[in-house]
Amino acid sequence: MLLRLPYLMLTSVFTFIRLLPMSDIDKNIEILTLRHQLAILQRQIDKPRLTRSDRAFLAALLHRLPRPQLRQLHLIVSPDTVLRWHHDLLRRHHAKISRPKRPGRPPTIRSIQALILRLARENPNWGYRRIHGELAALEIKVAPSTVWEILQAHGIEPAPQRDHQTWAGFLRSQAHAILAADFFETRTLTGARLYVFAVIEHATRRIHIMGTTAHPTAAWTMQLARNLVMDLQ
Repeated sequence: MLLRLPYLMLTSVFTFIRLLPMSDIDKNIEILTLRHQLAILQRQIDKPRLTRSDRAFLAALLHRLPRPQLRQLHLIVSPDTVLRWHHDLLRRHHAKISRPKRPGRPPTIRSIQALILRLARENPNWGYRRIHGELAALEIKVAPSTVWEILQAHGIEPAPQRDHQTWAGFLRSQAHAILAADFFETRTLTGARLYVFAVIEHATRRIHIMGTTAHPTAAWTMQLARNLVMDLQ
């Protein structure tokens, strides 16, 4: 199409130059002859096949004519089809010039990239999601995947291994100061439902039965917790 369309335009220019010295009578005779030949071809061919170059060339020639005058022409396609071809040409042209030169999302602003790298270097234990959260607190809208890509592009591990202890190691080291409390349900011989408030010490595995009630409340539970703290000093 890139070569055919200039060729059609060039041949049309030469044809136009050839028509300049002709008289109006000669032009009318040639037009009538071409129309008659076109009518003969239309009787032999059901549907002509036009290339994209042919459509672009006809649309460029005929789109300036008013619709009534366009309907009077003896064309192999309808005037509405010619106008639709012209609209398609304009649509593709505007889509091409409005298309961004670089596909995909625009690059992140350099100042934001510098801030991400600074947070990562000053806080080596922070992963990309923690950095994304800090940026969100500063009202900087960046996707978590963008933070990941920036860190990875600069050789920084997006999700570094934490240097602190695991949860199991933390429980073992802090077991002497950790208490776990919960309710469990029991029934009496008469079928009454009771709720037992129990506390376990992680260090000694000692269980404290703090109290039993059929209707536990927040005030009742808080008072039992205070009693336990006083007993444990």
